[in-house]
Amino acid sequence: MTSFRTIAVAAGIAVAATGAAAQERFITIGTGGQTGVYFVVGQSICRLVNRGTAEHNLKCTAPSTGGSIANINAISAGDMDMGVAQSDWQYHAYNGSSEFEGKQVDKLRAVFSVHGEPFTVVARADSGAATFDDLFGKRVNVGNPGSGQRATMDVVLNAMGKSSSDFALASELKPAEQSAALGDNKVDAIIYTVGHPNGSIQEATSTVDAVILPVTGEAIDKLVADNPYYAKATIPGGMYKGTDNDVDTFGVKATFVTSADVPDDVVYTVVKAVFDNFDRFKGLHPAFANLQEADMIADGLSAPLHPGAEQYYRERGWIQ
Repeated sequence: MTSFRTIAVAAGIAVAATGAAAQERFITIGTGGQTGVYFVVGQSICRLVNRGTAEHNLKCTAPSTGGSIANINAISAGDMDMGVAQSDWQYHAYNGSSEFEGKQVDKLRAVFSVHGEPFTVVARADSGAATFDDLFGKRVNVGNPGSGQRATMDVVLNAMGKSSSDFALASELKPAEQSAALGDNKVDAIIYTVGHPNGSIQEATSTVDAVILPVTGEAIDKLVADNPYYAKATIPGGMYKGTDNDVDTFGVKATFVTSADVPDDVVYTVVKAVFDNFDRFKGLHPAFANLQEADMIADGLSAPLHPGAEQYYRERGWIQ
C-alpha cells in the first residue's frame, strides 16, 4: 500500500522538476554556412554553454544562417540573441554606414572577437588567373545576399572602380555550394572571407587543380589604410594543394555580437562558459588554436562591450 509520505515526496519532486523546467531559458546564436568556421564558432559556444545547463538553466542552439549581415539583422529584430559577424559589418551596423546606412543598429553590442578571416580567392588553374584583376571577364561566385563575404566583395569591387557586372557571370551561391561549382567548372573562381584552414577551401583545391590568388595593390592598400576594421593578412603556403607559397591579401576579424536587450546575466554566462573552458574551446577547430584572451576582448570590436561581457572581463582583471 502506498503511503501518504511517498505520494507527498513524489508530488514534491514533480513540482520541483516543473519549477526547474519553467526557469530554463533558451538562446539562439546565428552562425553561417555549415562548411564555414562561423558555424563551428556557434556550435562550439553552444556546446560549452550546454555543458553547464544543470547549473544555470540556459540552453543554446546555433543554426546555420546566411552569415554576418543576416545575423546582425536577426539580432536587431529580436529573432536571435547573439551571432557571429565580420568586424567590418559590426562597425557599419553600429555606425549606420555602408549596407546599414539609414538602418543603424544602435543596440548592437560586442562580446568578443574570434579568429582572423582573410579575404580568400580560389581560382581554377585552367582559368589562367594569377591575380584578382585577372578575374574580370570570368565566371565568379560573389556570394549569397546577406552574407558578409558578399558585402565585402562589393566593397572590394567598389574600391577598384568595378562592379559584379564586370564578371562574365556573378553567381550568388552559398558557401556550401561554391566548392562543387568550382569543381564542376560552373565558375572560374570562388570568394570566401573565412578562417583557415577551411574545409570548403580544402574541398575545392582537392577536387580540381586550383590556386589561391593574392588580393593586393593600391586600391587594397587604401582600403586597409582608411578603415581600422581591415588589416593585411597572409594565407600560409602549403595549407592547400596547389598553393605552396604564402599568399598576401587583407581581412577582417570574426566577432561575436549581441543586443543591449539581452540580459546581462545571459551574456555573462555565455562568456564565462567560453573563457572558463578556454583550452577546450581552442581545441574545437584549428582556426582557434592561436587565440589569445587579450586579443579577443579588444581586436575588431567597434560596438560597445555588452555589460555582461564587461562584468566577466573585470572579474578576471582583463579590463579596468
